[in-house]
Formats: sequence, C-alpha cells, structure tokens
Amino acid sequence: MRWREYGSSLMMMLLFWVLLMAVGTWWVHGGWQAMLHPNTHILETAEPGKPLTLKRNRAGHFEAPGFINGQPVTFLLDTGATYVAVPANLADELGLEPGRSTWFNTANGRVEGALTHLDEVRLGAIHMADVQGSISPESEQDIVLLGMSFLGLLNIQMQQGEMRIRPPEEAVSQ
Repeated sequence: MRWREYGSSLMMMLLFWVLLMAVGTWWVHGGWQAMLHPNTHILETAEPGKPLTLKRNRAGHFEAPGFINGQPVTFLLDTGATYVAVPANLADELGLEPGRSTWFNTANGRVEGALTHLDEVRLGAIHMADVQGSISPESEQDIVLLGMSFLGLLNIQMQQGEMRIRPPEEAVSQ
C-alpha cells in the first residue's frame, strides 16, 4: 500500500515538472521570437493614413514584413541604401526584370547589380507604386533592403529604439 501511495506522488511530481518545462519552453520561445522579430504584427494592425511604429530587433535593426508586387517579403529598413535592393534569387521568384547593369557601393564594397522597377511596395498600410529597385546578385539571404527610393518619400522619426513612419500624405500636410 505504501509503495502505491509513493508511486502516485512521484507520478504527480513528474507530471508537474514536465508541464512546467513545456509551458516554460513555449513561453521562452514565444518571447524570444518577439525579441528577434518585434514587428511581425504590422500586417494586422496597420491602419491607412496612420503612423507606423517599428521596434529594433535584438541585432539593433528595423526588420518588418511587407510586400513587393503583392508577394510577401521581409524588409530590412536601410536609410543608407539608395534603392529597394532585392537579392537575385528572390528577384527571380518575384518575377522582376533586370534593367541596365550598374555598380553599387555597399557596406561590403563595390558590387555589380542591375536596376529594376517595382510595380508596388507595401510596408504595413503604406503603399507606393512605381518604386525604383535594384537586384543584388551577391546577397544569398532572402531579406530585401528597403532603401531611400521608398523611405525617402516618408516622414521618419527615430527615438528610443523605435522608428515612427508617416505616410506621404501626412508628411506633406504637416
């Protein structure tokens, strides 16, 4: 009789620890993902005409989901990039046509790429048509640098690890 009571207590204790570890792992994973990608919410919460607020990720960058020509992409906002720079492998998937070949000065040196035309670029509720872009053959990642051919038309403020972006209509009216 005593062994049965002891076994039942041991099973309850084991079940408690397994559940605690499962819930802890789920919570830590979700929290970690939120720190790595704090802006995944913008597709659901963005309102037309309203400012868009992005938070820095753990690496100190502003990364956010968006769309090019209706296809989902991940943007890395880069005020040092002249164009919306699309990696070559992703440009193929998006059906982008390379234009004239040219050289670009990047953080990693000079690279040869091609200019291209983006019919539509969307970040949150901010849509722009006819945006100049570039195709970067050197990049192996699927991250698009969202450069000044898009960002330069917006009102951008940075403060305390956040970037506040206002659409062109609001930027012009103030």
